[in-house]
Amino acid sequence: MKNNRYALTAVCLFVTIMMCAQQRDTRVKIIDSNVHSLKVAPTSNAYMPPVIVMGTGDRIAVGFDYFDYDEHYLRYRVTHCNADWQPSALVESEYVDGFNYGDITDYGHSQATFVQYCHYSFELPNEDFVITKSGNYLLEVFEQDDPDKVLFQSRFSMCEHLVDVMAEVSTNTDIDYNDAHQQVAVELGYKRENISDPYNELTLVVSQNTRTDDERVITRPLMVEMGKMTYDHNPLLIFNAGNEYRRMEMVNTNTINMGVSSIRYFEPYYHATLRTDEPRATDMYLYDQTQHGHFTVRNSECDDSNREADYVVTHFTLDTGGPLTGGSIILDGEFTQGLPLNAVKMRYDAATGCYLNDLLLKQGAYNYQYLWVPDGTQKGQTAKIEGDKFQTINRYAIRVYDRPMGDRYDHLVGFGVAYSGK
Repeated sequence: MKNNRYALTAVCLFVTIMMCAQQRDTRVKIIDSNVHSLKVAPTSNAYMPPVIVMGTGDRIAVGFDYFDYDEHYLRYRVTHCNADWQPSALVESEYVDGFNYGDITDYGHSQATFVQYCHYSFELPNEDFVITKSGNYLLEVFEQDDPDKVLFQSRFSMCEHLVDVMAEVSTNTDIDYNDAHQQVAVELGYKRENISDPYNELTLVVSQNTRTDDERVITRPLMVEMGKMTYDHNPLLIFNAGNEYRRMEMVNTNTINMGVSSIRYFEPYYHATLRTDEPRATDMYLYDQTQHGHFTVRNSECDDSNREADYVVTHFTLDTGGPLTGGSIILDGEFTQGLPLNAVKMRYDAATGCYLNDLLLKQGAYNYQYLWVPDGTQKGQTAKIEGDKFQTINRYAIRVYDRPMGDRYDHLVGFGVAYSGK
């Protein structure tokens, strides 16, 4: 009997360890293929990361379309996450004041469009959905009568301003000078009553533009002085410089817009053929003011683009002069986040000798780039197709997380942005 008891205890312990070891997939993900044009951003600036400072009145705006003739009654919920985007130890009642769900009541059908959809929008937090803790949040939207049917999941963050974030970006890096890289240096200003052990309780996360595949995590500062921490001369703070994003616009279906060679209607969709792109790795740097990977929904012929902009089958073409081996080419930008790999992966067409992709996109202005992903990896590279130009204007977002000794979750205590070339 004793042996059976020990065996049962061992099995329970093993199951517990395995459950703890499992990582939840919290990446931005569109699960229902009827969801399109998902955008999550601060109400104060649609071209910034989805991070707001608590108590400022700023909110997170969520907007998306659902392809159907009928409206769906949808709800949302959130899960508090630590700096690594894994669920924290907090229970729902500790980070949401009230029930952890809200009804999406702002929606309406498309008007005078060939593609029939319903546009949904809401803001967080709001009077009926109060978030009480800082940190990362996983957002899920689901059918009102079926909480297990999640349409998509996305991310946003709530920041309590306890740390001042100051950052600079230099092309004089620890590995080259005015060549292919940019290096970020961060200085944090803090008060002793807010941060008691700066060497051990802070985590710094730095990301470039809208990319989530190349985030850098730093757990210790280079130096700590009275009221100041410095993060510098760290290999993790050296980024490939990349290139300015490519741009295209489809704001009018009756005229040729930026980056478009033709636009025609073939039932049941408009089709926009973009001008053929070519690799820029060996080209000289050319400045072009972009939105750091973001997109904007816009129909120049209407008043309400959210409900009157149509959808266009958009044909991307990249002429590489032949097939490339050892990896894949993916289409990258805010508009591709959450889409499955087969939707964003460029496919080689032997007849034309080019890589092709066709996406159904809402009218608007789009930033995009082509990333090379070597086989067996998940991190995109800019060097092969776009090139790495030190002059590129990149936006770097810096998040500062604090886990005081004995606490059960990561607080987001500081947020800032810095731009290269400025």
